[in-house]
Amino acid sequence: MDELKEENLKNVDVSDFVEKTVVDEVKEEQEEEEEDEEALPHSEFLDIFEEGLALIVQDPLLCDLPIQVTLEEVNSQVALEYGQAMTVRVCKADGEVMPIVVVQSATVLDLKKAIRRYMELKQQREGGVKHISWKYVWRTFHLVFNGEKLDDDKRKLKDYGIRNRDEVTFLKKLKKK
Repeated sequence: MDELKEENLKNVDVSDFVEKTVVDEVKEEQEEEEEDEEALPHSEFLDIFEEGLALIVQDPLLCDLPIQVTLEEVNSQVALEYGQAMTVRVCKADGEVMPIVVVQSATVLDLKKAIRRYMELKQQREGGVKHISWKYVWRTFHLVFNGEKLDDDKRKLKDYGIRNRDEVTFLKKLKKK
C-alpha cells in the first residue's frame, strides 16, 4: 500500500500545486480588494479624491486653477501648456474679463459653448443666478473681434484672425427700426 502512495506521488506534478496556490492567492486578493471598495464610504472616497486633486493643482502648470477644479479644466490647462489650445479673453460690458480656453481649431460655436461652461462653473462656485437663457444671450449680444462680428458659428476662430490671448468683446445688438 505504501508503494502505491509513493507511486501516485511521483506521478503528481509539483507545478500543479504551485499554479493552484497562485491562482487561489490572486482570487483572495481580488476578493479583499472588492471588500475594501465596498467598505469605503462615498464621503471618504471623495475626501481622498479631493486630497489627490489638491496635490495635482499645486503643480506649477496647474496653479491658476480653482480649488474645486474639474477634470475638464485640468485637461484644458494641460492642452494650453502643450500648445494644443489657446486662451481667448472675453470682455463683458461691466469690465469683467473671462479667460476662455478652447482648442486651436475651435469654431465660434465652440467658443460660445466654452463661455457657457465657464459661466456655469462660476455660478456653481459662487452661487448667484440659477439659470441663464443662452438663447436670449445670443439673440441679444454679439461676440466682436477687432470690430468684426463673429456671426458664423461654423467658421473657425483662426479665420477671424483670433490667436492666443486675443480679446473678444460681448457687444449688445442694436435694435433694427
